[in-house]
Amino acid sequence: MRPQRLVDLLAVVALVLLGLSAYLPWTTVNDTETFKGYDLTRAPVFLAVAGVVAVIVTKLAGTALRRVLAVVVVLLGVLAVAVAFQVRPGLEELTRLRPALTLGTDSFEITTGVAPWFALAGGVALVAAGLLAVLTAHRWRRATARYERDPAAAGSDHGADQWKAIDAGEDPTL
Repeated sequence: MRPQRLVDLLAVVALVLLGLSAYLPWTTVNDTETFKGYDLTRAPVFLAVAGVVAVIVTKLAGTALRRVLAVVVVLLGVLAVAVAFQVRPGLEELTRLRPALTLGTDSFEITTGVAPWFALAGGVALVAAGLLAVLTAHRWRRATARYERDPAAAGSDHGADQWKAIDAGEDPTL
């Protein structure tokens, strides 16, 4: 598999994992109140979208800008990993989100769900995509290479010959 395709695949995997972390349970209080990732932080989703956009732009960029964007993707992945480790809301923050929590019992058991693990895996996938892009940016094919004119063909009168044939009533495509 070409490195360019592998970077694309890793970026899509990161998008899926970080997107899932927004909709899966991040924290549960007393096994009754569940807080999804998007309730607590919107960072994983925004980091995933920014990472995918950066990877798409790398396809259009030259080698130097491609490396800069790849470093940005690495930083976005590091931020996603940091969010996965740092977002552990306390009771005060959870009661601010849902005031009804204070009306129940005096004891609270806060458990962490699976969403931080998905955010962690998505962040690692973004870091891997960025590192692979930094290391292989010089070997990537430019997106505009297939649309550029061949200088040898541009110097010939091939185009002029075709116009002369059309003027003479001939079909130059045959």
